Formats: sequence, structure tokens, C-alpha cells
Amino acid sequence: REAAGWSAEARAATPKIAALLAAAALPEPEPVPRVTFQSEGRLLIVGPADAALRWAEGLKEQLDVTVLITGKAVGSELPTERGYPIYSGKLERLSGWLGAFEAAWSQENPIDLDVCTRCNACIKVCPEEAIDWSYQIDLDRCRDHRKCVVACGAIGAIDFDRSDLARSEAFDLVLDLGRDALFSMHQPPQGYWHPGADAAAQAAAVAEIAGAVGSFEKPKYFNYKASICAHSRSEQPGCNLCIEVCSTAAIRADGDYVFVEPHLCMGCGACATVCPSGAMTYAYPSVPDLGTQVRTLLATYRAAGGRDACLLFHDAAGRELILRLGRRGKGLPSRVIPVELQHMASAGIDVWLGALAYGASDIAVLATGAEAPQYAEAIARQMGFCDAIAQALGYQGTHAHLLRAGDVAALEAAVWALRPALAVRAPATFHWTADKRATIALAVEHLLAHAPTPQSTIALAAGAPFGTIVVNRDTCTMCLACVGACPEGATLDHPQAERPELRFIETKCVQCGICAATCPEDAITLEPRMLLTAAAREPRVLNEAAIFNCIRCGKPLGTEKMVGNMLARLAGHSMFAAPGALDRLKMCADCRVIDMMQSELPTGRGTATAREP
Repeated sequence: REAAGWSAEARAATPKIAALLAAAALPEPEPVPRVTFQSEGRLLIVGPADAALRWAEGLKEQLDVTVLITGKAVGSELPTERGYPIYSGKLERLSGWLGAFEAAWSQENPIDLDVCTRCNACIKVCPEEAIDWSYQIDLDRCRDHRKCVVACGAIGAIDFDRSDLARSEAFDLVLDLGRDALFSMHQPPQGYWHPGADAAAQAAAVAEIAGAVGSFEKPKYFNYKASICAHSRSEQPGCNLCIEVCSTAAIRADGDYVFVEPHLCMGCGACATVCPSGAMTYAYPSVPDLGTQVRTLLATYRAAGGRDACLLFHDAAGRELILRLGRRGKGLPSRVIPVELQHMASAGIDVWLGALAYGASDIAVLATGAEAPQYAEAIARQMGFCDAIAQALGYQGTHAHLLRAGDVAALEAAVWALRPALAVRAPATFHWTADKRATIALAVEHLLAHAPTPQSTIALAAGAPFGTIVVNRDTCTMCLACVGACPEGATLDHPQAERPELRFIETKCVQCGICAATCPEDAITLEPRMLLTAAAREPRVLNEAAIFNCIRCGKPLGTEKMVGNMLARLAGHSMFAAPGALDRLKMCADCRVIDMMQSELPTGRGTATAREP
């Protein structure tokens, strides 16, 4: 209703209504694995004493409460009964998620509240009244006479020279009442609340915390194929896009690969959107399932007489804006078909190009501002690549739009400003696959087959996941280190060739740059582009080299350029100043040993004369 019929173009909305009804009738996507959380109600309340103790008193009957007082507690009053653990100190580290938080803090005050019995003896003997009912010493007033230490006696709660300051404990839930959040990422982990000093926000957080006990599940949103991940090889840097874009810090480097903590992943899908190789894929829903929905929408819309379809991808926050736009504004244009995703960043260039191949005029992604700022930036960059491909093939107009709209007025202005772009003449019939690059290849192949201006090569901006490499033959020594480093198998040698060959398959290259970082001669540079001929799928020779043979036995030793570079660099070295020393570098390992032994024989018993090949 709000997404179709309630519109200034309601009379023309019948094709869109038919498309939405057809998509709604599709079966649910296949279920995905689940991620489980287990919370037993161990709650850490951390922050200023008054607020922390007030909420601890209210929650102690429902949850297993622990309080960590930060900052000065002087002026506050601890409960008369020890109903729950109370600590004071500076929180050094907090990590984890719902049911598995690890907190580490350091004891700062001489009085350890966990040991203190609250007998009040220290309060009575302190002449400066530096200790009050918070049972913490005001170090600005204390004159260090240590009468409180004597009064505490065998209890040992007061120690001005305490060396063991580190404390740590595990918790299921964390209520952070401090001014600054303990987690700096845009989207903190589940099980953590930071309402700040606002009393209403604190009450809302406490209401949620009270229900956060038991077992909980969420989908495992991603799949990861490490074998084609272009993060790194042999400690040489490659792609960090997924790590940089993740707003939950769920992704970290793990040697040559990455590790995704499923408990921290919130399902934004931006990692899969920016992944150049398709090692990271989105699973909720999968690309094939989303493809079925898009194909149904566009086919039904077209069959009902609709033209110039624009798909508007949005998430739950975007849905609310769209519904309000239908109620209060002009609604959506009749050609704009909303497609809801788990998150606005979960669909990328494979989905967009696939939609264009299915006959969409253009696509749009709605960013409401609720998402992490890096998501919109990543989407805009990927859209640049998508538009460059479509426009280079002669499909006029803007085919990918990022709509930044935080309210109804901004959304109305953005969607009604969209103009149709030139669509493909014949819609594609292929099915989207879970292989990102395969889906892109199928979509581009279809767009090329019907292109108004077919091209053989499309130039792309830096950072594009397609391209070639350029090898400087003057500096390349054919060591083939790049072959062993490439995670995609784009660079390869030719073991059956008469001489060493460096070959390259362009469709496999993701422009990760590992080959360039690995090359000891800095002979490789990246060139982003999309080659659309059959040559892109075939190995082509980038460089080849003549073989240098051992000057003694003729056994292949290496490439001529590699041996020549080595000799040039060592020619002036003192270790090779003796006659014949450099010649030994032209020999294989066996002949080198024989030559050294024969050179030490008495004159007349001779050595074989070295010969050039």
C-alpha cells in the first residue's frame, strides 16, 4: 500500500503492485546456520559510583550483579549489606559479546572494596577525614600517616604499596554508565549497553538487560572461502577492504587470511560487497535467493506493462522512511520498486550488474544515516565501477544511485529526482550464483551482447576489482615469486616450456597487489580495467627468459638475467676478489664444490678447464 498504491502516480502503479505480490509469494530462502549466545545474567555495571550503585540495587534481585566504580567515589555511600561484589579502579580492557565478555581493570585506590568489611574503623581513625562512607581514600587529603592501615589490621583491605593491581573477570552483560563508550566501533557487540548519563536512556537499557538472560540465536550471515582470500600471502600485504569496512570489528587479520567472529557480526554484509575475489559471501539471503526475487520482480513488472524499472534497495530503517513517505508525502514513483535487505550494504556490484542484465533501468541504495559512515563511502565507490561499465557499453544515463536521506522530505526529493537510464533490450535469463565474479561475468557478457556501443576494454578507476598487471621486462628477473604469491592463480608459469614463462589470466586477477608487493625488483604495476574479449580468459605471456646453464656441466642454473644481476652486484665484493671466484657463481652446486676442491690440489694435477656454454 504505502510502497505502491499510495503515490502521486497511483494510476500507473499496477505493474509495481503485481511485481510486489509475485515476490511476496516466493518461498522463504533456505535456512542458514545459527550462532548461539548463552547468558546466565552475570552483569557488570561500570561507571560513576552513584549511578552504578543505584541501578545495582534495582537489579540485584534479578541478575548476578557486579559493580566497578570508576573515577572518584568520594562522597558516595556503599550499601550497608554486601549483596553483590563492588570493585573500584580503572577499566583497562573490555572484549567479547553477549555471554562472553572479559573485563580487566587495575586497582587504583589503596582500599580494596572486595576485601573491605565496612567495619568503619578506618573512617574513625583518619584525622584528615580522607575516608568516607564510600570506603575509598581521598588521596588529595590523605597525609600518608597510615593509621588506617593499622586500624584495618589483619583484614588487609588497605595497602598503599600494593603491587598486585591487575583484576579480571568474565561477564555475560555490561552496562556502561560512563561518559565515553568502552567500545569505539560504530556498532558495539550485543550484550553491551551505553546509555551515558541520561536517566531515561539508562532506564530503557536496564529494561532490556533484565530480559537478556537465557539462550539466544541469530543467523550466521556470511560464508568465507579462505583459499581465494587476497588478504596476504607469505606476509606480503594485499587486500584489507573487509577489515576496514566492518563496523563491528568482527574481522581481523589471521596470518595470510582473515578471521570473522560470528558472534560480533551483525549482518551488514559490507565485507562481501567490497570483497574483490568473492572469498566473503553474504548468506542471509544468499545472492542466488536474492537473484530469484529480483528476476521475479522485474519479469512480473515487465509482463504487466511496466517500463524503466528502478530497484530501490533498503533495510529496515529505510522501510520506515518509505512507509512514512507513502502516508505523508508523494509516495514512491510508480517505476521505483522497493527491495528490502537485511542491511543496505549487503548487496554489491554483482547484484547491481545482475539487475541491469535482468532489465532494470537503474538501481538505487537508500542510506538513512543510521548505518556506519564507511558503508555509504564503500557503496559509492562500488557504484562508480558499476556505472563506468554500463556507460562504457553505451547504456546512457546514471544506472546506480546512492540516496542519502535521513527524513521523509529528503527521501521524497531524492526518489522523484531519479531519471530512467537506458536499459538492456533483451532481459537475461541466467541465474545468479554464489560465485561473485561468475555472476558479474555473466551479467557483463549479457550487457556486452546487447550493448549499443560494444567495447573490447573498459578503463576503470583505481581500486577496481578487475584489471591486468604490467611487467617491466627490463627489471624482471623471472624469479616467479609472483606466481607463488598470487592467491587467485592469475599469475602462473609454464613448466613444459623450453624457457621460463610468466603467464597471466586476466579474469582471475582481483588487483589485490600481492604480486607487486612480493616482486623483489618492483617490476610489477597494476592496471585496473575490464577486458571483454576471449583473451581475458586465456593465459598470455607477460615475460620469458633465456636459461643460463652451468659453465662446467651444462645443467640449467637459472635465467640469464637473474644470474647476470647477481654477478653484477657481487663483482666488487671482497669475498669474490680471488681469481675464479665469480666463475664459481656460474656453476651449479655440485660443480662449485668440485671446482673448489680441485683448485686446492698441487699444481700439475690440474683442474678441468671451465667452458662457457
